[in-house]
Amino acid sequence: SGAGGRYALSAPAPGAYVLIASAAGHRPRAVTLAAGARPDGPVERDVVLGGAGRLRGTVTTLEGAPVEDAAVTLTDARGEVVATARTGPGGGYLLTGLLDGDYTLTAGAPGLGPTALAVGVRAEDETWQDVGLAGGGVVCGTVRAPDGRPVEDARVSLLDTAGNTLGTLATGADGVFRFPDLAAGSYTVIASGYPPVATALQVAGGSRTERDVRLGHVG
Repeated sequence: SGAGGRYALSAPAPGAYVLIASAAGHRPRAVTLAAGARPDGPVERDVVLGGAGRLRGTVTTLEGAPVEDAAVTLTDARGEVVATARTGPGGGYLLTGLLDGDYTLTAGAPGLGPTALAVGVRAEDETWQDVGLAGGGVVCGTVRAPDGRPVEDARVSLLDTAGNTLGTLATGADGVFRFPDLAAGSYTVIASGYPPVATALQVAGGSRTERDVRLGHVG
């Protein structure tokens, strides 16, 4: 349409047609009309577009600190992505041009576990939905020899309950290992350098789990 909202379309032949109008920030609208019914002139039909819904809010940690550059995604009931945004310095986000309906709002950031919430949006209204992100769990500790000395260059692996290796690293001179950004669940730490030692542990979401691993001598 032009600056005044006027439009003109040519129909290929007389008959019934569906006219669909849409614009940014508005709900699309479809109307049915008959073209060719007036041989002496064009068919005129005005279309009124309603306003679209907006969804805004703030992404914070569970302690209330704003999370900058968090990824915010809105999906519909079919799982299709409707809108995305990144939070600003204050943790705020804004999604516009939304239709009536129920959606799933997901937010996540590095070092913080993703959170998904159900949210309903109404056209021509602004819905506010804050999102709190829990920190990912951390497994850390020190690999030590039987006499308590830290073991340098020990190979440490983290496994999930299915036996999949989630990460592997070599300890430094202090013998310290650290696996961040873990979901809550059960894990196994395997350290080698002496005969391998496996240690099972439980991690709670957002918590820090420390475990020293002692290696024995061969033989």
